[in-house]
Amino acid sequence: MGYVESLREIVGNTPLILVRPSILILNKTGEILLVRYQDNTWGVPGGLMELGESVEECAKREVKEEIGLQIKNLTLFGVFSGKELYTKLRNGHEYYNIIIGYICTDYEGEIKPDGAEVVEAKFYNLAALPERIDPFIKSKMSEYVEEIQNILKTKF
Repeated sequence: MGYVESLREIVGNTPLILVRPSILILNKTGEILLVRYQDNTWGVPGGLMELGESVEECAKREVKEEIGLQIKNLTLFGVFSGKELYTKLRNGHEYYNIIIGYICTDYEGEIKPDGAEVVEAKFYNLAALPERIDPFIKSKMSEYVEEIQNILKTKF
């Protein structure tokens, strides 16, 4: 049982604040790696921080677990919070997410979706994102496309 599940046993449906690193993995041609989850929505790799780990450790762990890549370096991209990151699940659990966004251009390994959480992973051009992409991720990519392109120029 994970941290959030253990906490839920104590607090029930009381809203929780969750720290979620999200990683924009970019290849040398400027494409972004998106992952398709079991519910057929696309997003970026990431997940929930566990007790005792840093946000960076969590980001690297989640990428390794979800798609098998080894992250070498992370660049802080932004910290996002607010009402638009509120989630209420069908079971009544409520969350306010704090997203710590990173960009990664330095990674190794072969992309291998875990099959449990992530069913597909694929690089996309920023101008041709899939239809069923997470709305928050899509809005931030649109908002920061120029900044992402500038980062790519300095990395490659």
